[in-house]
Amino acid sequence: MAVLFAEKENTFTLHTDHTTYQMKVDPYGFLLHLYYGRRTEGCMDYLLTYADRGFSGCPYDAGNDRTYSMDALPQELPCQGTGDYRSPAVVIRNADGSYGCNFRYRGYRIVSGKYRLPGLPAVYARDGEAQTLEIDLEDSVSGARVTLLYGVLPELDIITRSACVTNAGAGTFYLEKAQAACLDFLSGEYDLITFYGRHAMERMVQRTPVAHGAQVIGSRRGTSSHQYNPMLILAGKGTTEDAGSCYAMSFVYSGNFKGEAERDQYDQIRVLLGISDELFSYPLEPSERFWVPETVLSYTTQGLAQLSANLHRCFRTHLCRGRFRDGVRPILLNSWEASYYDFDGTSILRLAEQAADLGVDMLVMDDGWFGKRDDDNSGLGDWRANEKKLGESLSGLVEKINALGLQFGIWLEPECVNEDSDLYRAHPDWAFAAPGRAPVRSRNQLVLDFSRSEVVDGVFRQICELLDTVHIEYVKWDMNRSLADCYSHGTNDQGRVMHDYVLGLYQFLERLTVRYPDLLIEGCSGGGGRFDAGMLYYSPQIWCSDNTDALDQIRIQYGTSFGYPVSAMGSHVSAVPNHQTGRMTALSTRGVVAMAGTFGYELDPGVLTKEEKEEIREQIRTYRQYANLIRNGRYFRLTDPFLETVGAWEFLSEDHAEILVSAVTLEIHGNMTIRYVCLKGLRENERYRDEASGRIYASGALMETGIPLPKEFGEYRAYQMHLIRV
Repeated sequence: MAVLFAEKENTFTLHTDHTTYQMKVDPYGFLLHLYYGRRTEGCMDYLLTYADRGFSGCPYDAGNDRTYSMDALPQELPCQGTGDYRSPAVVIRNADGSYGCNFRYRGYRIVSGKYRLPGLPAVYARDGEAQTLEIDLEDSVSGARVTLLYGVLPELDIITRSACVTNAGAGTFYLEKAQAACLDFLSGEYDLITFYGRHAMERMVQRTPVAHGAQVIGSRRGTSSHQYNPMLILAGKGTTEDAGSCYAMSFVYSGNFKGEAERDQYDQIRVLLGISDELFSYPLEPSERFWVPETVLSYTTQGLAQLSANLHRCFRTHLCRGRFRDGVRPILLNSWEASYYDFDGTSILRLAEQAADLGVDMLVMDDGWFGKRDDDNSGLGDWRANEKKLGESLSGLVEKINALGLQFGIWLEPECVNEDSDLYRAHPDWAFAAPGRAPVRSRNQLVLDFSRSEVVDGVFRQICELLDTVHIEYVKWDMNRSLADCYSHGTNDQGRVMHDYVLGLYQFLERLTVRYPDLLIEGCSGGGGRFDAGMLYYSPQIWCSDNTDALDQIRIQYGTSFGYPVSAMGSHVSAVPNHQTGRMTALSTRGVVAMAGTFGYELDPGVLTKEEKEEIREQIRTYRQYANLIRNGRYFRLTDPFLETVGAWEFLSEDHAEILVSAVTLEIHGNMTIRYVCLKGLRENERYRDEASGRIYASGALMETGIPLPKEFGEYRAYQMHLIRV
């Protein structure tokens, strides 16, 4: 059994194949956290210690026992108002205006299968793959009730956490903070690994010691953001890629979030992840419920590579859904960097002809095909084809493209609107704007109020009219600004709007995937501004970054890989000089980097030489050969491109029969030293043959000493080696 309750000790134990998570109901009804780590047996309440904590308050129930304080005890759901002065997971403003709650244990249920969350994305499991533990807590004064939800997927070494908050009282109360995931550590020295960045340079890696005080990351932008990713890793001081203890927390949510790591006065560490408490004050009327978004937890003693593998497998097979979850996605050519807004039907058809000649599967027509849209100042929100610009109907153009043997995809940005648009002129109140104030513009556009069902319905109708009448097989769903002025005409409680916006987005996407099950959706928010587990539930791939520079992409994809599978990373070969950096890199290098993602092209084939076109044809043949290995193989980071002179990575098939190694030189100097790339994850005493040279390598030597890269002149050389077990 994955979930056990020991009545004598009042403990709940969650087992995965390699980990154990344990908690205890204490004599006062508090739910205390005992342990999360390598798999073990028995009751671990001996880890709790008690002492007079001075200025740390004690529950009234404890009487004169000054050794019992919630300010020092590890908890499953720490709340404001219990004498715990560390960061809480839940804050409630009661109907009488007071703050605080005091949740005590009321009961539990062990359920076969994995829980679901109404209106929210969540990890799923088939029959027999998971168990759910539900624990009921109640605040007897306010009537607030919480059901803690734990999903256990043993074979994946994954535990998920969520909660349902119910108002069982007589008055309205407000959730001021709602975070379902809390990990309390009684001891230990840890580093916090986070993923920061900016537009066009997302998910850079930062590793810092967890020191006294609170380290906080998050987003108040309405999306999970380019600036911080909603994922944390807590790693032991000596933890490396290959060894050591580490924990992951990944938030399955696409809006405002807050992650906190705090070392307290007693050297205990608390880590929290959930909805941000800024711009959040959610009302619950009597009998209403609030479902807290899910956080995915994983732990390993085998280093960061294994931790990433746990998350990759979970997200690839138990979060992504639909036809494209397991299948190889089409290789596409996107029109954006080929022509930007400067195109018509004739040039798009010419681009399609060139794409077909190269062996590409799909042409994607990016921004500029609709409404009055020749730049980013107008037309957004009018999802009708500009037939004057295209020279014919969109359906007619698509029929010609399909006749070339190509699929057709299109760019959409359903969440935003230009003031110069028919939609805005008809419904100005649909856009966020504070009463009496001029709105904040970004990219000269406003955000539509998806917290209102009539807005979601209105935009959904427009998109369906398009998809019902034109043979479109792919949608790039973009979102090119952060939210501001989040005032909704649909409610008097503005503290609920940011969360309701995300719920409206999810409702839209769920309706879209149900109505068009064969449609491939690629998420995008100015590139990687909404690259999170929540979006993967609806879009199995997400545009990694608007920065298509191959060298920057190596670092972006490196950071992304700590929490997300390669199958989710939208990555393309673009033109040089690169449009974001001006850097020159060889076509071969751009191809090798893009193959560590969904693979496609972002350029104009019409300006390529005959030799370059033939090289692209060969790249496409190569990718098709390795596509299954890239999508489903175990991914390893072989170097740190922030610290080393080579960026290198590896794909290893599940049966260990096949390996693909890729490497790019990041520096070149006079009298350059030889660089060796060591492989990972191989079994001992096996041999592999290099498909290109025929040379045989021993697995132990490949891992211990590695393969020397050729010593060649030239910047940013790329290499691939395909090895087959013999």
